[in-house]
Amino acid sequence: MRTDASAHHSDRPRLVVRTEPVEELAPLIPRADPRHPLLWMRRGEGIVGLGETLRIETSGPSRIEDAAATWTALAADADIDDRVGLPGTGLVAFGAFAFADESASTSVLVVPELVLGRREGRAWVTRIALATGDDEAADAAASVVLEIPEPAPKRRVPRVTFTPGAVPPEEYESAVAEAVRRIDGGELEKVVLARQLLGELHEEDGLRATINRLAEDYPDTWVYAVDGLIGASPETLVRVDHGTVSARVLAGTTARGAGEASDRERAAALAHSAKDLAEHALAVASAVKRLAPHTARLDTSPEPFTLQLPNLWHLATDLKGTLGDGSSSLDLVQAVHPTAAVAGTPRRVALHVLAELEGFDRGRYAGPVGWIDGDGDGEWAIALRCAQISPDGTVAAYAGCGIVHDSEPADELAETVMKFRPIVEAFGG
Repeated sequence: MRTDASAHHSDRPRLVVRTEPVEELAPLIPRADPRHPLLWMRRGEGIVGLGETLRIETSGPSRIEDAAATWTALAADADIDDRVGLPGTGLVAFGAFAFADESASTSVLVVPELVLGRREGRAWVTRIALATGDDEAADAAASVVLEIPEPAPKRRVPRVTFTPGAVPPEEYESAVAEAVRRIDGGELEKVVLARQLLGELHEEDGLRATINRLAEDYPDTWVYAVDGLIGASPETLVRVDHGTVSARVLAGTTARGAGEASDRERAAALAHSAKDLAEHALAVASAVKRLAPHTARLDTSPEPFTLQLPNLWHLATDLKGTLGDGSSSLDLVQAVHPTAAVAGTPRRVALHVLAELEGFDRGRYAGPVGWIDGDGDGEWAIALRCAQISPDGTVAAYAGCGIVHDSEPADELAETVMKFRPIVEAFGG
């Protein structure tokens, strides 16, 4: 069922939610829907959604704000019995939002029929149904038994052959050079330019294997699947948990070394790179500026630290604070998106430049992806290291780089190749 923010109170559906503890559900990924996976995982913990009770679709400049308003109204009307009380229990929606205001891609919040979850050594099942009318109708809706699927056998990842999308590599290098020219001319300080790869998926029921590959290879990232958007993001856009706000900013990247000594040298070089530190500082300042008005206190890591991933080193800064104005996680997503880490600085100018130079619609790439609960708490990442699978089987993968005054086109192209690696390998490449 679809709903929208303009619906009158009496016309809105009423959600009936029941969460109960269970003995064990590991592993979660093999229980996901093979064709339409709905999932949020990290280090083997998280939530998997099955079926669809309700869907909220939005678009345009107010897409996040409209979704937040509709969700708040639905949650206020919901009949929720949560007997576990952990992040991800009770009423939950999975979300994925378009990067740009003018994007042709819709933004969605999906409320599943069944949620399976694991966290802190505990497991649970949540059933979410629609009801109209009185308490008796609500009880009837809540009593519907939905079978918990058994884990599916492990299978090979579906093979997708990727080729350059709208912008070939040589044109990307030209776009980087033009961006540097504009930065040197004082038009802006930084812009993030992305590339696209395209392929065809011929095995519609093989997406669990792709997700499992991402989770095994990149266990410290947020592995997600929402409405055909699949990826493994290392960057926490914002997390809200009982009044505590946190985020992780990533900007500045280098490849891992071939051996232990080389790896240490690369990490040390990144930590002292004037170019990367300047790019990182812009991203941190942007996040702090947009989160600070909503917090009573906001602290940052004293210095950027090097974050190790299997294929890359990133410069990272953690932010943590106390919510000061009662904002929901989606309200904060609205405040911080798009960050300087995926758009640039100044934001308005950077968005104009990237739209002009990239040559394609990013869709949900670099947009917010995550989940929200009935209290407004939730976890949201930036949709990175990802691909969007369309109903016709087209797979569009994305990767981008932050361009500053001393960026070299060939180096930035090479960095996109590194960043494509997780999703390309997850599709057998």
